[in-house]
Amino acid sequence: MRPASGWLRLKALARAYWATVSRPSKFYSLGFLTVGGFIAGIIFWGGFNTALEVTNTETFCIGCHEMRENVFVELQPTIHYTNRSGVRATCPDCHVPHNWTDKIARKMQASKEVWGKIFGTISTREKFLDKRLELAQHEWSRLKANNSLECRNCHNLNSMDFTRQSRRAMEMHSTALAKGEKTCIDCHKGIAHRLPDIKSADAKATVLP
Repeated sequence: MRPASGWLRLKALARAYWATVSRPSKFYSLGFLTVGGFIAGIIFWGGFNTALEVTNTETFCIGCHEMRENVFVELQPTIHYTNRSGVRATCPDCHVPHNWTDKIARKMQASKEVWGKIFGTISTREKFLDKRLELAQHEWSRLKANNSLECRNCHNLNSMDFTRQSRRAMEMHSTALAKGEKTCIDCHKGIAHRLPDIKSADAKATVLP
């Protein structure tokens, strides 16, 4: 008899649950549902932002060997990685916008990199070098289009002390850059990563008669 009574109790609970789910307004007030929805929204939003920020860490960026064994190795000897002030730029500082809307757009744009990982687009050093110019051009174009936004997150033209710069740098920063004629990436390609071998790339692209 006990198993039967337990089954009946479980069945009754299931019916009560279904009645509550199918007609919530009969059991809960609008205020209760509003507050519950608000709390659920906060939990969802918090979880979403937490997951988003996890992808904005250097640890995440170098989690795959393609990045860890190529561009990250090249970054380490540069001033953006080690310098006298101890202020270091990580991968997201240069490749992910700080503003939330721009960040989401960048994440959506970068989602295609998942396919590259799945299909092994740059799974070896040789593949990476063959693809390097194309990848670099994508980043140069992006930074050109947004007026080197990520560079400006750390480097403020108004805070520059031109007297401590070389004459050439002072002339460029105080004229072309200040007037908007050029942007950071126009002159600072290869400052954190090696430049592609453009001559070799051009030679491969040449169609022989």
